[in-house]
Amino acid sequence: MSAGIAVSISEYVPDEYCQLQEDIEPATVITKKPARRPQPVDFESANPLATPGVTPASRMEIRPQPVLVPFGISALDRLTGGIPRGALTEIIGHASSGRTSLLLSLLAAMTQRQEVCAVVDVSDNFDPSSAQTAGLDLPRLLWVRCRNHVWRGHSCPSVSAGSESHSEKILTRNRSQLHTKPEFRALEQALKATDLLLQSGGFGLVVMDLGSVPAEAARRVPLTSWFRFRRAVEKTPTILLAIEQESCAKTCASLVLHLAAGRSAVCTQAEAGESLSHGNLLAGLEVEAEILRASGFNLQRKPVRAVRAEFAARTSWTVAG
Repeated sequence: MSAGIAVSISEYVPDEYCQLQEDIEPATVITKKPARRPQPVDFESANPLATPGVTPASRMEIRPQPVLVPFGISALDRLTGGIPRGALTEIIGHASSGRTSLLLSLLAAMTQRQEVCAVVDVSDNFDPSSAQTAGLDLPRLLWVRCRNHVWRGHSCPSVSAGSESHSEKILTRNRSQLHTKPEFRALEQALKATDLLLQSGGFGLVVMDLGSVPAEAARRVPLTSWFRFRRAVEKTPTILLAIEQESCAKTCASLVLHLAAGRSAVCTQAEAGESLSHGNLLAGLEVEAEILRASGFNLQRKPVRAVRAEFAARTSWTVAG
C-alpha cells in the first residue's frame, strides 16, 4: 500500500517558490584593484591655449649671473661688484651730483682694456679734453652728437593760403613744433642712434646721456623703447648705460644707482698756485651713491636697507696739477 501512494516530492513544491529561486542572482565578488601611480601630465599638450614653441616657466633654465665690469672707483666696486654686461644700467641724479665723473671713470677703465665705447650725447655737453685728462683713450670712443637746432637756418617756403596742400600744412606744423621744443627732436635722434649702435654690435659700452634733458621730456620715452633696448643688449657683452635725472626705464633696468652731492672741497690761493682775486677754486666733490634697484645678479651682500657708498670726485685742473 505504501508503494501505491509513493510520489515524487518535486510535484508538491509550489510554483511561487520555484519562480523566486530563479530570480535570485549569484553573489558578486568585489576584488580591490591595486592603486595606479600618478602619471606626469604634459601641460603643454594638455592645455589647449598653450602657444606652440613657448617653453613653460617650470621648464625654463636659471639665468646665469652676468659678467660684472669694474667702475674704476673702489667704493662702487665694493658696493655692487661692478656694472653688469648684457643689461641696462641707470645712473640718476641732479646736476653736479657726480654723474659725469662716474661716466668718465667708467669710460677710462673700458678704453684702457682696449674696448670701443660710444656716447650718445643728447645735449652736446661732452668735453673731450676733460675725458682725456681722466684717462680716456679718445681714439676708442665714438661720440654721437645730437643737434638741437635741426631746422635753424631752414625757413619754411612761403606759399599762399589757398595753394597750401595738406602735406605742406603738416610739415609746417611739425617744423614750428621743433622750433619751440628742440629737446624732443634731439631725444628722437638719441633713441634712433642708440638703437643702431646696439643692433650693429661691437661696442663694449654704449652710453645714452640724458642728464641735461628735462625730466618731463625724458619721461616721454615709451616703455616699449626701453624693452627693445634691453632685449637688444641681452646675451651680448655690451653694457647699456643711461644717465638721467630720474629713473625712466622702470623694470627694464637691472641696476639703478642714485648719486647725490655731498660736501665740496675748495682750493686756497696758496694751494692753487695763483692769485685769486675773487672766490675760491673748486677742488673736488664728495659723492654719495645709493642702490635703488639691483635685479638679475647678486650683490656682495644682501642689504636690509638701501645700500650706500661714498667716493670723492676731483676737478680736472686738480688732477692735472
